[in-house]
Amino acid sequence: MNMRRMMSFLLVIAGFAALPLAEAQMLVDSPGTVASASTTNNLADIPYTRPTEKTKLHNYFLDTVGPYPIIGAAFAAGINQANNAPPEWKQGAEGYAKRFGSDFGIAGVSTTARYALSEAFREDTLYYPCECKGFLPRLSHAMISTFTARRGDDGHRVFSIPDLIAPYAGSMTAVYAWYPDRYNYKDGFRIGNYSLLAYIGGNVAQEFLAHGPHSLLSRMHLSNSHPAPTAGSNP
Repeated sequence: MNMRRMMSFLLVIAGFAALPLAEAQMLVDSPGTVASASTTNNLADIPYTRPTEKTKLHNYFLDTVGPYPIIGAAFAAGINQANNAPPEWKQGAEGYAKRFGSDFGIAGVSTTARYALSEAFREDTLYYPCECKGFLPRLSHAMISTFTARRGDDGHRVFSIPDLIAPYAGSMTAVYAWYPDRYNYKDGFRIGNYSLLAYIGGNVAQEFLAHGPHSLLSRMHLSNSHPAPTAGSNP
């Protein structure tokens, strides 16, 4: 499908855009991160500090109504407009407004579900950049971080149910709340897959573009959409 090819293309672009910036990044992570053999010994020296409630709330609002979700919804709405999906919403400014509101709503519900469930499961779902070097180890870390979170005072990594459920919470809500009646749970699952793929792409962008003084997203003032707490901050 056109949407699937587009999302795959976005991931490839995010990866290649990161190549000239990879050597300029000085990134820090906690123990347990996927890392290259040359940096594994250094990870044990980096302490983990749980984010404060203020930090988590700050991230939640940025991830819900900040510039990144607005830009993402505008871009997704443009793709849906070009594909005339759903066709019941037709074209023109009114059709685009409906698609933008839908995509923004899906992202908002997904983000809310992720943060609410992470509180219930006592997980830290903030993104932590990799201490490792090299394109493939960092790409692997970004993708694995999509399905894992940190738990406990030591910040050990666990498989994250909130991260897995959140994209589908948003898509299922859209299907049964404001999509045309002909849509059902199969469509919700399909749309959720796209949302999950987009979240992977967001983590890849976080890893390669959002950290460091020379990063692209830092210059766009979007680098704090998922800031991980640094060592020494208040627990």
